[in-house]
Amino acid sequence: MHLSPDHIIFWEHGFVKLNATIVYTWALMLLLTGGAKAITSRLSSRLGRSRWQSLLETIVITIQKQINDVGLRQPRIYLPFLGTLFILVAVANFFVVIPGYEPPTGSLSTTVALAICVFVAVPFYGIRKQGWRRYLQSYLKPVPLLLPFNILAEFTRTLALAVRLFGNMMSGTMILAILLVITPFIFPVVMSALALLTGMVQAYIFAILATVYIAAATSDDEDSREPHAARREP
Repeated sequence: MHLSPDHIIFWEHGFVKLNATIVYTWALMLLLTGGAKAITSRLSSRLGRSRWQSLLETIVITIQKQINDVGLRQPRIYLPFLGTLFILVAVANFFVVIPGYEPPTGSLSTTVALAICVFVAVPFYGIRKQGWRRYLQSYLKPVPLLLPFNILAEFTRTLALAVRLFGNMMSGTMILAILLVITPFIFPVVMSALALLTGMVQAYIFAILATVYIAAATSDDEDSREPHAARREP
């Protein structure tokens, strides 16, 4: 067992390498795209719906509720990005129970790429909601003196996202590799189940943190004043 899918090389020519991280990532994207296409091609509004459609609707409704609970008032706007982010990480970690499979999230390059997606999405949705001027002014709050610290926070939390996901997945793979050498029959099965649970939890945490960052970027003073105004109404 390899500690990182980057170490599994399927093809190499000079400095060009085709490792397991690339292969498994593209395989997962094709699998998710094909599965989504197959499920959504036969959607029905009748009572007699397929199990796949019922499962898909349950997942979508649950993700929308979580987005709304965090503070984003129009979850449908953010559902394509946050939902895709969660499902990709969750499915990537779900197949960890398959022998020989190494989750792409065990590679730092994958987690950095996911964190960069969040890094780009935060100002995108913030500017879309507030406009350029109001969004950039948020870096000067509560006092202009904090401008460099607010900018630094944007990069540090992106790094924290990448390292957190990578560290948790790497630690689980490392423990499983050690137990596979010491006790190759019983403990690896238990640890595979534990790694599956850990992967689902990490997918949830990653998506929730991304939602919180976007909610913070799209919030403004008017949003914070509305609840108080509503309470003052007779």
